[in-house]
Amino acid sequence: MKVTDALEKLPYVDGNRMGAMGWSYGGYMMMWMEGHTDRFKAIASMMGLYDLRSFYGATEELWFPEWDLKGQPWNSDLYEKWSPSNFVRNFKTPCLVITGERDYRIPYTQSLQFFTALQKMNVPSRLIVYADAGHWPSWYEMALYYTAHLEWFQKYLGGDAPPWATEQFLRNAVFDQKTGRRITGQPGSK
Repeated sequence: MKVTDALEKLPYVDGNRMGAMGWSYGGYMMMWMEGHTDRFKAIASMMGLYDLRSFYGATEELWFPEWDLKGQPWNSDLYEKWSPSNFVRNFKTPCLVITGERDYRIPYTQSLQFFTALQKMNVPSRLIVYADAGHWPSWYEMALYYTAHLEWFQKYLGGDAPPWATEQFLRNAVFDQKTGRRITGQPGSK
């Protein structure tokens, strides 16, 4: 929030139209902020931690939660203290949620639980689940994700639309995934 305070003081930043996004630990921070501040007009969370107790039993890497949260869910109160799932009653900021089904570090079910809570609280939200994406998405998946971010932030913050729509990515109509070249006839292609 101190970085946000500093950015807000810049002459070209509109403090009334600020968004936040994060991936992995940053995704967790977006889920945390969803329940702790209404400072942002839109949020985007990629592959974040929502419910720390259920995360513990599903991740392929136990070292991080045991180190960060000082033990296991049954002998450390930190799993409850720092779990965004305990602050659902405060959810109100429009939120884009992105995840991949092959993410074994932070299983995609964390994002599904978060999205369900947003929906039950009537928070404007969108969920994108990429069937073949892991915790470290490919260049093509990242291009799709950032297009979705730009669409989301344009909807809630204004500004220009992205050069493509997420639906074009989903139909493989933007880039050839083998060569990385733009498919002709699309905006920006030559």
